[in-house]
Amino acid sequence: MKWLQAHGSNPGDLTRLGPVLYVAGMQYFAVQLLAALRWPRPYSISRDTISDLGNTVCGTWNGRFVCSPLHDLMDGSFIVLGITMLLGSVLIARRHGKGRMATTGFTAIGLSGLGVVMVGVFPENSVPALHGLGSALPFTLGNAALIAIAISLAMPPLLRICVSLSGVAALLALAAYASSHYLGLGEGGIERVVAYPQTICLAVIGCYLIAVSQPGRSRTAHRTTPHQAH
Repeated sequence: MKWLQAHGSNPGDLTRLGPVLYVAGMQYFAVQLLAALRWPRPYSISRDTISDLGNTVCGTWNGRFVCSPLHDLMDGSFIVLGITMLLGSVLIARRHGKGRMATTGFTAIGLSGLGVVMVGVFPENSVPALHGLGSALPFTLGNAALIAIAISLAMPPLLRICVSLSGVAALLALAAYASSHYLGLGEGGIERVVAYPQTICLAVIGCYLIAVSQPGRSRTAHRTTPHQAH
Protein backbone atom coordinates (compact mmCIF):
# COMPACT_ATOMS: atom_id res chain seq x y z
CA MET A 1 0.00 0.00 0.00
CA LYS A 2 2.73 2.47 0.96
CA TRP A 3 4.65 1.57 -2.22
CA LEU A 4 1.62 2.43 -4.36
CA GLN A 5 1.00 5.67 -2.48
CA ALA A 6 4.65 6.67 -2.79
CA HIS A 7 4.41 6.29 -6.55
CA GLY A 8 1.34 8.45 -6.83
CA SER A 9 -0.98 5.61 -7.69
CA ASN A 10 -4.46 4.79 -6.49
CA PRO A 11 -4.02 2.07 -3.85
CA GLY A 12 -6.81 0.19 -5.58
CA ASP A 13 -4.93 0.14 -8.88
CA LEU A 14 -3.69 -3.45 -8.94
CA THR A 15 -2.32 -3.09 -12.47
CA ARG A 16 1.00 -1.99 -10.97
CA LEU A 17 1.40 -5.49 -9.58
CA GLY A 18 1.59 -6.98 -13.08
CA PRO A 19 5.33 -6.42 -13.59
CA VAL A 20 6.02 -7.67 -10.05
CA LEU A 21 4.26 -10.93 -10.89
CA TYR A 22 6.39 -11.35 -14.00
CA VAL A 23 9.54 -10.95 -11.89
CA ALA A 24 8.19 -13.37 -9.28
CA GLY A 25 8.17 -16.07 -11.93
CA MET A 26 11.93 -16.40 -11.42
CA GLN A 27 11.20 -18.60 -8.42
CA TYR A 28 10.90 -21.32 -11.04
CA PHE A 29 14.68 -21.50 -11.46
CA ALA A 30 15.42 -21.65 -7.73
CA VAL A 31 12.94 -24.48 -7.24
CA GLN A 32 14.41 -26.41 -10.17
CA LEU A 33 17.83 -26.22 -8.57
CA LEU A 34 16.53 -27.41 -5.20
CA ALA A 35 14.59 -30.28 -6.77
CA ALA A 36 17.55 -31.36 -8.90
CA LEU A 37 19.90 -31.40 -5.92
CA ARG A 38 17.65 -33.86 -4.11
CA TRP A 39 17.80 -36.57 -6.78
CA PRO A 40 19.39 -39.78 -5.47
CA ARG A 41 21.34 -40.01 -8.71
CA PRO A 42 22.91 -36.92 -10.29
CA TYR A 43 20.35 -34.93 -12.28
CA SER A 44 21.60 -33.97 -15.74
CA ILE A 45 20.41 -30.76 -17.38
CA SER A 46 21.48 -32.27 -20.69
CA ARG A 47 19.83 -35.67 -20.41
CA ASP A 48 16.88 -35.03 -18.07
CA THR A 49 13.94 -32.79 -18.90
CA ILE A 50 12.42 -30.08 -16.74
CA SER A 51 9.24 -32.12 -16.33
CA ASP A 52 11.28 -35.00 -14.89
CA LEU A 53 11.66 -32.85 -11.78
CA GLY A 54 7.89 -33.01 -11.29
CA ASN A 55 7.53 -36.73 -12.02
CA THR A 56 5.78 -38.31 -9.04
CA VAL A 57 7.32 -41.81 -9.16
CA CYS A 58 10.79 -43.32 -9.09
CA GLY A 59 11.78 -45.56 -11.96
CA THR A 60 12.40 -45.52 -15.68
CA TRP A 61 10.52 -42.92 -17.73
CA ASN A 62 11.08 -42.58 -21.49
CA GLY A 63 14.32 -44.49 -21.14
CA ARG A 64 15.63 -42.25 -18.34
CA PHE A 65 15.95 -42.94 -14.62
CA VAL A 66 13.65 -40.51 -12.84
CA CYS A 67 13.34 -40.00 -9.11
CA SER A 68 12.43 -36.54 -7.78
CA PRO A 69 11.77 -36.47 -4.01
CA LEU A 70 10.73 -32.80 -4.27
CA HIS A 71 8.28 -33.40 -7.11
CA ASP A 72 5.45 -31.74 -5.16
CA LEU A 73 7.53 -28.59 -4.77
CA MET A 74 8.40 -28.59 -8.47
CA ASP A 75 4.80 -29.12 -9.56
CA GLY A 76 3.75 -26.34 -7.22
CA SER A 77 6.38 -24.12 -8.80
CA PHE A 78 4.92 -24.81 -12.25
CA ILE A 79 1.49 -23.80 -10.97
CA VAL A 80 2.80 -20.61 -9.35
CA LEU A 81 4.72 -19.70 -12.51
CA GLY A 82 1.61 -20.20 -14.62
CA ILE A 83 -0.47 -18.03 -12.30
CA THR A 84 2.11 -15.22 -12.34
CA MET A 85 2.17 -15.36 -16.14
CA LEU A 86 -1.62 -15.27 -16.40
CA LEU A 87 -2.37 -12.60 -13.79
CA GLY A 88 0.70 -10.56 -14.70
CA SER A 89 -0.38 -10.48 -18.35
CA VAL A 90 -3.92 -9.44 -17.48
CA LEU A 91 -2.73 -6.58 -15.28
CA ILE A 92 0.04 -5.39 -17.61
CA ALA A 93 -2.30 -5.53 -20.61
CA ARG A 94 -4.82 -3.34 -18.78
CA ARG A 95 -2.14 -0.73 -18.10
CA HIS A 96 0.12 -0.94 -21.14
CA GLY A 97 -1.53 -3.19 -23.71
CA LYS A 98 -2.91 -0.67 -26.16
CA GLY A 99 -3.23 -1.89 -29.70
CA ARG A 100 -4.00 -5.20 -31.31
CA MET A 101 -0.51 -6.61 -31.29
CA ALA A 102 0.09 -5.83 -27.63
CA THR A 103 -3.28 -7.31 -26.70
CA THR A 104 -2.53 -10.41 -28.76
CA GLY A 105 0.89 -10.81 -27.18
CA PHE A 106 -0.29 -10.53 -23.59
CA THR A 107 -3.28 -12.76 -24.30
CA ALA A 108 -0.91 -15.42 -25.67
CA ILE A 109 1.28 -15.17 -22.57
CA GLY A 110 -1.83 -15.53 -20.40
CA LEU A 111 -2.87 -18.66 -22.28
CA SER A 112 0.68 -19.94 -21.95
CA GLY A 113 0.35 -19.43 -18.21
CA LEU A 114 -2.69 -21.68 -18.20
CA GLY A 115 -0.59 -24.25 -20.01
CA VAL A 116 2.12 -24.07 -17.37
CA VAL A 117 -0.52 -24.58 -14.67
CA MET A 118 -1.59 -27.73 -16.55
CA VAL A 119 2.02 -28.94 -16.51
CA GLY A 120 2.01 -28.71 -12.72
CA VAL A 121 -1.46 -30.16 -12.22
CA PHE A 122 -0.80 -33.05 -14.60
CA PRO A 123 2.80 -34.29 -14.13
CA GLU A 124 4.31 -36.10 -17.08
CA ASN A 125 3.57 -39.55 -15.61
CA SER A 126 -0.07 -38.83 -14.69
CA VAL A 127 -1.98 -37.71 -17.79
CA PRO A 128 0.71 -37.39 -20.50
CA ALA A 129 -1.70 -35.98 -23.10
CA LEU A 130 -2.76 -33.07 -20.88
CA HIS A 131 0.80 -32.53 -19.70
CA GLY A 132 1.94 -32.37 -23.33
CA LEU A 133 -0.84 -29.95 -24.25
CA GLY A 134 0.08 -27.76 -21.31
CA SER A 135 3.75 -27.59 -22.29
CA ALA A 136 2.89 -26.94 -25.94
CA LEU A 137 1.13 -23.66 -25.11
CA PRO A 138 4.14 -21.80 -23.69
CA PHE A 139 6.51 -23.47 -26.14
CA THR A 140 4.53 -22.19 -29.12
CA LEU A 141 2.21 -19.31 -28.16
CA GLY A 142 4.44 -18.01 -25.41
CA ASN A 143 7.59 -17.75 -27.48
CA ALA A 144 5.74 -16.20 -30.42
CA ALA A 145 4.21 -13.72 -27.97
CA LEU A 146 7.67 -12.46 -27.00
CA ILE A 147 8.09 -11.16 -30.53
CA ALA A 148 4.69 -9.45 -30.50
CA ILE A 149 5.35 -7.83 -27.12
CA ALA A 150 8.81 -6.66 -28.18
CA ILE A 151 7.33 -4.97 -31.24
CA SER A 152 4.35 -3.36 -29.52
CA LEU A 153 5.64 -2.35 -26.08
CA ALA A 154 7.82 0.73 -25.74
CA MET A 155 11.24 -0.32 -24.54
CA PRO A 156 14.88 0.54 -25.25
CA PRO A 157 16.05 -0.68 -28.67
CA LEU A 158 18.56 -3.12 -27.19
CA LEU A 159 15.92 -4.69 -24.96
CA ARG A 160 13.49 -4.88 -27.89
CA ILE A 161 16.10 -6.69 -29.99
CA CYS A 162 17.04 -9.10 -27.18
CA VAL A 163 13.42 -10.05 -26.46
CA SER A 164 12.64 -10.49 -30.16
CA LEU A 165 15.71 -12.63 -30.80
CA SER A 166 14.96 -14.70 -27.71
CA GLY A 167 11.52 -15.52 -29.10
CA VAL A 168 12.95 -16.39 -32.49
CA ALA A 169 15.74 -18.54 -31.00
CA ALA A 170 13.27 -20.39 -28.77
CA LEU A 171 10.97 -21.14 -31.71
CA LEU A 172 13.88 -22.43 -33.79
CA ALA A 173 14.97 -24.60 -30.87
CA LEU A 174 11.38 -25.85 -30.60
CA ALA A 175 11.49 -27.01 -34.22
CA ALA A 176 14.70 -28.91 -33.46
CA TYR A 177 13.29 -30.33 -30.23
CA ALA A 178 10.04 -31.47 -31.87
CA SER A 179 12.00 -33.25 -34.61
CA SER A 180 14.32 -34.93 -32.08
CA HIS A 181 17.34 -32.98 -33.28
CA TYR A 182 18.99 -31.99 -30.04
CA LEU A 183 21.96 -30.17 -31.61
CA GLY A 184 24.43 -31.82 -29.26
CA LEU A 185 22.69 -30.38 -26.20
CA GLY A 186 20.72 -33.47 -25.24
CA GLU A 187 16.95 -33.62 -24.82
CA GLY A 188 17.02 -31.69 -21.57
CA GLY A 189 19.45 -29.12 -22.92
CA ILE A 190 17.49 -28.24 -26.05
CA GLU A 191 14.24 -28.14 -24.05
CA ARG A 192 15.79 -25.49 -21.85
CA VAL A 193 16.66 -23.39 -24.89
CA VAL A 194 12.94 -23.54 -25.72
CA ALA A 195 11.65 -22.89 -22.20
CA TYR A 196 14.03 -20.60 -20.36
CA PRO A 197 14.13 -17.48 -22.59
CA GLN A 198 10.42 -16.87 -22.06
CA THR A 199 10.55 -16.78 -18.26
CA ILE A 200 13.75 -14.72 -18.27
CA CYS A 201 12.39 -12.21 -20.79
CA LEU A 202 9.14 -11.76 -18.87
CA ALA A 203 11.13 -11.07 -15.70
CA VAL A 204 13.32 -8.55 -17.53
CA ILE A 205 10.24 -6.86 -19.00
CA GLY A 206 8.75 -6.77 -15.52
CA CYS A 207 11.89 -5.11 -14.13
CA TYR A 208 11.81 -2.57 -16.95
CA LEU A 209 8.16 -1.69 -16.36
CA ILE A 210 8.82 -1.31 -12.63
CA ALA A 211 11.75 0.98 -13.37
CA VAL A 212 9.84 3.27 -15.74
CA SER A 213 7.03 3.62 -13.18
CA GLN A 214 9.39 5.30 -10.71
CA PRO A 215 8.72 8.98 -9.86
CA GLY A 216 10.03 11.29 -12.55
CA ARG A 217 9.81 8.61 -15.22
CA SER A 218 7.09 8.11 -17.80
CA ARG A 219 3.92 6.68 -16.24
CA THR A 220 3.30 4.50 -19.22
CA ALA A 221 5.55 2.14 -21.09
CA HIS A 222 3.34 2.10 -24.14
CA ARG A 223 3.57 4.05 -27.35
CA THR A 224 1.80 3.74 -30.62
CA THR A 225 3.75 1.91 -33.27
CA PRO A 226 2.97 1.39 -36.97
CA HIS A 227 1.60 -2.02 -36.02
CA GLN A 228 -1.03 -0.38 -33.78
CA ALA A 229 -2.30 2.21 -36.18
CA HIS A 230 -5.38 0.20 -37.11
